[in-house]
Amino acid sequence: MNEAGFPLLSLVTFLPLAGAVVIGLVRGSEATIASNARWTALWTSLLVLLLSLVLWFRFDRTSADFQFVEQATWLPNWGVGYHMGVDGISVLFVLLCTVLTPICVLASWESITVHVREYMISFLVMETMMVGMFCALDFVAFYIFFEGVLIPMFLIIGVWGGPRRMYAAFKFFLYTLLGSVLMMLAMLWIWYDAGTTDIPTLMEHRISPAAQNWIFIAFFASFAVKVPMWPLHTWLPDAHVEAPTAGSVILAGVLLKMGGYGFLRFSLPLLPEASAAFAPFIFTLSVVAVIYTSLVALAQTDMKKLIAYSSVAHMGIVTLGTFTFNSQGIEGAMVQMLSHGVVSSALFLCVGVVYDRIHSREIASYGGLAERMPRYALVFMLFSMAGLGLPGTSGFIGELLVIVGAFRVNVFVALLAATTVVLSACYLLWLYRRVIFGALVKPELKSILDLNLREVAVFAPLVIVMLWMGIYPAVFIDFFDETVRQLIENHQAAMAAAAEAAAQIMVVAR
Repeated sequence: MNEAGFPLLSLVTFLPLAGAVVIGLVRGSEATIASNARWTALWTSLLVLLLSLVLWFRFDRTSADFQFVEQATWLPNWGVGYHMGVDGISVLFVLLCTVLTPICVLASWESITVHVREYMISFLVMETMMVGMFCALDFVAFYIFFEGVLIPMFLIIGVWGGPRRMYAAFKFFLYTLLGSVLMMLAMLWIWYDAGTTDIPTLMEHRISPAAQNWIFIAFFASFAVKVPMWPLHTWLPDAHVEAPTAGSVILAGVLLKMGGYGFLRFSLPLLPEASAAFAPFIFTLSVVAVIYTSLVALAQTDMKKLIAYSSVAHMGIVTLGTFTFNSQGIEGAMVQMLSHGVVSSALFLCVGVVYDRIHSREIASYGGLAERMPRYALVFMLFSMAGLGLPGTSGFIGELLVIVGAFRVNVFVALLAATTVVLSACYLLWLYRRVIFGALVKPELKSILDLNLREVAVFAPLVIVMLWMGIYPAVFIDFFDETVRQLIENHQAAMAAAAEAAAQIMVVAR
């Protein structure tokens, strides 16, 4: 229970689950059930959003401690408990989840017409799992929420996806499940070594250097698939192409951040020596992801696939910044994750708008939309500019900080990472020109309609957040600045202690 005795985090976490139960109990005709499911999901997600805003207004930005903490006994004989809380690293991800969920519900309002009740239940269950994962301060609870996300996402892709939905759903499920099994083994190792699964307690526990390497590899297998890092990214384009629009939004907006969050929450603080040892390996994979997947994006003819490959490139910037072990790199990685959560979600929504009208994602099917859809052209332009890192948008700040942080570690790595600015401009401007400009010659486009009121309501909050982060990023950076500072200090202290221990061993050996 937190200081005020109010279980805010539990309410934000499990209220969507209660909404899913209500939807499941609705009876009546198919049209009645569908209508009630939509409205119940919308009002539930909006209520959760309002509750989560308390985190924004009451969070103490000057403290690196966990806040809004709730704790209860669960399995005391095994050192397992129910422990929830947020710090500067996790609090904004909770808000990202609660902002995107009602947007996904609105985006699916007309496009999902079959099994509407089950679809809305899946999204509310997934919101519970996502929020719970970012709030969990116990390894067992974290693992339950981390794995629980797979089930509703598997159903969303497999039931409401495209023609190859079963292939994409199983590929997504098996890739992520395999990595998570290795993470479970690592968690068991840590529990056996420390006798507890409480995450704040484990942060004070020192794991032996030999064990750290093996545990890091196990965590890496899980988090690298979730990010996803090259070459473990091949499930992502298939999942995005086959998923419904809202599925792609939540997949790109939140689920990819679970890997980056895992590195920041577990790999860096629990395994400092292994993190430093594997940093050059992470840099290599990140730079390859930035360059290779950007070039692959240039060759795509499907809009969703292009944006999916761009996500791999942008998340490569995140992993690069995370392992620089300096404030610019890690804070840049945080900003980049939040920005990508907003911008990539909006780009997939842009694809969804035109797909709902003519049912094609092929770039060649479009051209000259500015003539019939000026509002759409403006929104698409704003998020394309944010995607390529235009100053004044959220995409600029994160990339700049990461490149500066990388420059402090290795100039060559920073120069290679900076190519993302040029490459992302190439594929996003090429996409925008082909879709928006040119002559409107295709007959099916001559009667296409511009954004309606519901679609404007979907894009408006994303536009506001994207510009807010780009023009005044300090509001967001202030949330995690103190937490990142403490993370870096703890990492430096751990590395100094390891160097001192190694020096003592050398003295004894002589």
